[in-house]
Order: sequence, then structure tokens, then C-alpha cells
Amino acid sequence: MKKLSSPLAVPAQILTALLLVGSLFAGCARLPIAATAPPAFDAIQEAELRKDLFELASDSLRGRRAGTADELRAAVWVAERARQLGLEPAGDDGTYFQFYPLRRLTVAATTQVRINGQPLALWQDAWVTAPIESRLDAPVTWLNSLADTARGSLRGKVVAMTLLPPRPLPAPKMSLWGFRYILAALNQQTTVLRRQGVAAIVLVADNTAEPQLGFVGHRYKDGVYQLPAMATAAPTVPVLLVRQAAGAPLKSGKAQLKAELDANTFLYPSVNVIARAPGADAALRQESVLFSGHHDHDGVGDPVEGDSIWNGADDNATVSVAMLAIARAWKQRPGQRSALFVWHGAEERGLLGSRWYAEHPTVPKSSIVAVLNGDMIGRNAPDSAALLGSTGPHRNSTPLVDMALKANEQFAKFTIDTSWDDPKHPEGWYFRSDHVPYVRAGIPALFFTTLLHPDYHTPKDEASRIDITKLARMTRWMYATGWAVSNTVQRVTVDPGAKLER
Repeated sequence: MKKLSSPLAVPAQILTALLLVGSLFAGCARLPIAATAPPAFDAIQEAELRKDLFELASDSLRGRRAGTADELRAAVWVAERARQLGLEPAGDDGTYFQFYPLRRLTVAATTQVRINGQPLALWQDAWVTAPIESRLDAPVTWLNSLADTARGSLRGKVVAMTLLPPRPLPAPKMSLWGFRYILAALNQQTTVLRRQGVAAIVLVADNTAEPQLGFVGHRYKDGVYQLPAMATAAPTVPVLLVRQAAGAPLKSGKAQLKAELDANTFLYPSVNVIARAPGADAALRQESVLFSGHHDHDGVGDPVEGDSIWNGADDNATVSVAMLAIARAWKQRPGQRSALFVWHGAEERGLLGSRWYAEHPTVPKSSIVAVLNGDMIGRNAPDSAALLGSTGPHRNSTPLVDMALKANEQFAKFTIDTSWDDPKHPEGWYFRSDHVPYVRAGIPALFFTTLLHPDYHTPKDEASRIDITKLARMTRWMYATGWAVSNTVQRVTVDPGAKLER
């Protein structure tokens, strides 16, 4: 073959593939492209996706909660499937695993709360909203409204009042509306009261919060998860949230609160699962397209309609099994660059696995060409999907967006909902998945999703509710985008001046 005289040398393997199967992105002017049409769509089979999904989202894995043996068993399941597919281990020490420590802070079971000598059952009548060590034995000052804070000094006093609706209210039909209502109300009210120098705060649920206490209180019972480097100062003012019946005596103005609040600190292991499918080009295989998802979910909690297991089928077993299908396709016909698959742990505890990997990658960070992250890709209308990071200010790589949109136009043919990419969207969905740490690290990244639904973070997120045909389409779209990135002569770049708004 005659050597090209162009100043941009094209590897022979890429040019051969271009001549064989044609350009996927003919006419795209932003980058010199030598991407080929994905040749292994037939490796992405609905039957395989369904089988893997029903295994990973089964009750036997108990919701795969981060920091538990259930999460570790899920990670082993993923790693074994990767091994069966012939993927190379790309974790630590020649394994598929990258372990990292989770620091968990919880309210200790020894905690006791009494009003007028009557004990309140922890996690049934009263919730300590943040782990704290404190001893209280004091009269309670009842406030009818926040205006009462101006009628005398409250410094050093235990104060109580009814929980006030937050302003503004969470947007109608927003996911986990009751949780957001209570969290926003607590934050707003306690901020005002802490400024008065109070010793403790007791908030009595209002009529809106009362029926939500069991679900929301589960979050407080679980405690706080952190990476060790994220450790923050412990709260200095105890905040209790109590049921209306338990809090009724507080309104008398003569109530006495006695509380012994204890906290525990634990270190748990969590784990990322990492595997690699080598690229076909001897030089370009040193670079990787990173496919990203998370294998954990919410675990076991208080029963909802008799079901206590948060299976997390859509969130995020769908993407975990999609990555296995993409790996199967990559093994059948490798792209020029390698494919790196990272199943993150502890996403539900604050994107902790992806934060850890972005800071401690098992490959040179500079070798990661792009991150294609998915979260929840198997529900809602059959022909709709979203690509977050495709519009400003979230877009950090216009060439990467162009490739994803072209792949959708040619192969998946979804109607793209861009409204959730708007920074004013009330869900803030862009910031709630594993691409974010990579964007902050300066790596081109996108977020593929079919968006939220009423079963989100409930025990109803079951495998039986997943649209397998749609899941297969989303898998092929992610795969086609990664294939284009893999076979592009010039690697995609971050847009000049790209910066997240928060």
C-alpha cells in the first residue's frame, strides 16, 4: 500500500477497516475520522441481557448494598462473567478488583431518647438525623414559629417546633418527593435555629412528612458514607425528627428531654470491578474507551408493600449487563483502541467508586480517551432516551457528543430528550452518576440514560419491569459510540474552557 503523504498518518489497520466497511461519520468536519460501522451488533442479544439481568437483580443478591457482603458477591458475579467472556483483568495486582475503604458513620444502637421520662423507640418514634455524640437533660422550649427566635435568647437551650414546609417546595412529581421535602425543610429550619446557638433541635413531623417518616428515616438509620479523604467535621448540634404522637408533649412548654446519643464509625471494603478488551491496533491499543456503570444499589430496608429488597434492576443492573454485552461484541471484533470496563461500587453512597477510580486509575489517566457512562437504561417510552452532557454547560467534548448523536441517528434512532440536561432542571440528574468524577478530572464524558420513573429507589425496581428490547437498543447505542471513539484517528478532546457550573 502506498504511503500517505498527508501530515496526519493513518494506521494501516484503520485504513483497511475504513475501506472494508465504510465510514460511520462521513462528512463530520470537526475531526479526521476513520471510524467503521460497528461490525458486531449481533453479539448483543436480548436473551443474554435478560439472563444476566435477572441474575444480577435477583433477590439472592439482596440489593447489592455498598459496604456489605452482598455488594462483594455482586462484584464477584460481574468479575466471573467478565472472565468467562475472556476479558483481561485490569484491576489491582493482576485481578479484576480494585478495593477501597468506605468510612461509615452511624447512630449507635445504644442511643436513647426520652420525653418526660417516656422512651421513644429509635427509628420508629424518633430519628437522629446525623450521627453525633451528645448527652442532653434539659427543659424544652417550644417555638410556635421561627418568629419566636426574636423574642429572647435561645443560646444553650433545647428547642422544639413543628417541621415547616420548605420554600420553595420540591417540584411536582420530582423523584423521591417526600425525602426531598423533609431534607429541604430540615436544612432550612435547622440553619436558622443553629444561628441562635441552641443546644439541640427537636422537629415534630407535619402532616406532609408524617407518612414519609418510615421511608425517609431509613436514610438516617443507614448513616453517612465517605471515602477517608472526604471526612468532614462532626455536627455539633443534635437534630431529632419525631412523630406527631411522640412530639405532642413538647407543645406543653413543660417538657423535659433526656437523650444519650452515641455514634459508631466503621471501615468497610467496597470494590470496583475492572476488565479490558485489547484493541486491534498495536499503537492505539495503549489508549482506552472507558465504559462505565455501577453494580451496587440500596440493599435491604423496611418493607414497602411487603417487599424489603431494593433490587435495583434499572438502577443499575441494566448498565452492568449492557457492559457485559458490549464486551462480548468487542471480543468478537476488537476496535482499534482498547475497551476498558469499570463497574463501580458505592455509587449510591455518593459516587464513591468512580471518585476513587478517577483518583486512582489502574491505567495511566492520560490513556483514557473518553468515558461512556450509563445509568438506568431500561424503562420509559420505547423510543425515548437522553444523552446528558450533550448540551452546555454540561457538554465537555463537542466531538464526543457529535459521535454519540451520529451513532443514534444511524443505529439506535431514539428521540433524544435534552430537557434533563438543562442546569435548571429540578432533578439535577446530570450530577448524580459516575461520569461526573471523570469530567472533573478533565476527561471527555457522556451519560446515557432513559431517565427516572416511579419505581426509582423503591423495591418495585425489579427485573420483570425492564423493557429488554429497549435495553438492547441502548446497549447498541453505547457500543456504537464507543466503537466510533475507538476507531477515530485523532482522539476526542475536551472543549476549550469547558467547566461545570457547580
